[in-house]
Amino acid sequence: MGQPFVHKSPIPGLGLSAGITLSMLSLMVLLPIAGLLVQGFSAGVPAFVAAVNTPRTWAALFLSFRLSLLAALFNLVFGVVLAWVLVRYRFPFRKVLNAAVDLPFALPTAVAGIALTALYAPNGAFGHIAKDWGFKIAYTQWGILIALIFVGLPFVTRTVQPVIEEIAREVEEASATLGATRAYTLRRVIWPMLSPAALTGFALSLARAVGEYGSVIFIAGNIPLKTEIAPLLIVIKLEEYNEAGAAAIGIAMLVMSFGMLFVINAAQVLSRKRMSNV
Repeated sequence: MGQPFVHKSPIPGLGLSAGITLSMLSLMVLLPIAGLLVQGFSAGVPAFVAAVNTPRTWAALFLSFRLSLLAALFNLVFGVVLAWVLVRYRFPFRKVLNAAVDLPFALPTAVAGIALTALYAPNGAFGHIAKDWGFKIAYTQWGILIALIFVGLPFVTRTVQPVIEEIAREVEEASATLGATRAYTLRRVIWPMLSPAALTGFALSLARAVGEYGSVIFIAGNIPLKTEIAPLLIVIKLEEYNEAGAAAIGIAMLVMSFGMLFVINAAQVLSRKRMSNV
């Protein structure tokens, strides 16, 4: 007898689970992206280019991605430091601080935006101090940056924190016993173990910041060509019943986001290769 055409998988239920996974992927990810592409190019390529290639659109895209990248970079550094402090040190109100890290997850984005505006407005608690120094935060790009940092910080901290908990203190002690400085231990021992998780948190923080809307519109001021973000411009297009224009801007954001995430994933792969070669 000949060999059977279909070979059974050594993993029970592989075919069923793969089918369910691909179906959910198609429904939740691929189908919406396909719909966005169809809607964006429904009026033709010239109309798509005309919708994207305007000073207002480019200013909104540049503002959104530039501030999102800056916020994610800040969260990468401060989030790792915060996670390290929460895991390695014991101090009063540590549990309160640990719980407060999840506050951006619990707060509705609109509530977060209103709270940040109340704090950083010229008559607010922090905004009043900045005003005395001749500095304005709310209704400027600084306000947008603060809002993006606020909503993105937990992604880095919560991603890195379990990894730090798995790193034994004996690793640092062994490095110090062998004569390594703290800077060398951090750079060559600790960071290679933290970098994959840190880059994952950075990617999540960046993705959240790029698409953030609710917490930003209250503190941004929404001035075209100055403090108008790309998600707000999409909403404006939809309110004007210009679905094709909104989809075109969405496609531009999608392409730019994929490009940035591709670079981050490439960095993660290189980090894992270096870790495996150690």
